[in-house]
Amino acid sequence: MNRPTLNRLWKFLRNAVVAACGLAVVVALLPSKARSQLGLDPCCAMMQVGLNSISGLLRNVVAQPLGSIQQNQQQSANYEQQVVFPLAAITQARNMAVQFEGQFIQMRQLFELPISSATLRTPQLLEQSLLSGNPGAMPQITSNYSALYGNVMPPANAPQSVRNMVDMTDAEAQAAMKKAVEIDALANLELQAAEQINQQLQTAAPGSSTILEGETAAWLVRANAYTQSAMAELVRVRSIELANSSGQLKFSASHASTLHTTGNQVLQPGVQ
Repeated sequence: MNRPTLNRLWKFLRNAVVAACGLAVVVALLPSKARSQLGLDPCCAMMQVGLNSISGLLRNVVAQPLGSIQQNQQQSANYEQQVVFPLAAITQARNMAVQFEGQFIQMRQLFELPISSATLRTPQLLEQSLLSGNPGAMPQITSNYSALYGNVMPPANAPQSVRNMVDMTDAEAQAAMKKAVEIDALANLELQAAEQINQQLQTAAPGSSTILEGETAAWLVRANAYTQSAMAELVRVRSIELANSSGQLKFSASHASTLHTTGNQVLQPGVQ
């Protein structure tokens, strides 16, 4: 039953009670002589009639709509408990969340297994930086990389084109290593967020499921963005490899052309 109907019922009950009280006051104010002439106390008789009238109104007019309201409320509650938020399904979902929490813990333990394999001191330093998952360790990657692979050779030891390719290769190699550390750190944050969301699901009310679903979707979008960033870095690494291969071919062709020109000059008649 809607709100206007309830308001009308309340106004009717209020008017009926007011009328009964007024009738009782009027009867109470009648002179005692008038009441005695009736043989019976008219006050009690009129009050009884008024109360009987109110009782009849409550049974015939108010009780039925109130019963209908109660029935509608019960039907609505049954629909929510059996269809919208069934208790068995909610319990099953929470049990699954508990089970997933155990799997998340196992995943984290596997994710944190040590995989370092370097045995010499200099490679170990670089490997520790690469596997730390700590963005604060990125400045150490540059120094550890130089200690292991060396710096760009001096101009006197190689042509400028070779030095350029070496410098670009070192730069992209270090960039890829730093990006790997960054992605590891992001993966750790994603695992923590997944565990927190799963813990919230274990005790969440049915009405809050849409909020958690939106939060999960947002993290999924972030994870896809991180994956695309990793793919972009792989594309850059492959691009540098292709560019170096092309540069080496160009350098070889230029070197061969120089040797050919020099050889022709040496083989010319009269050249001592």
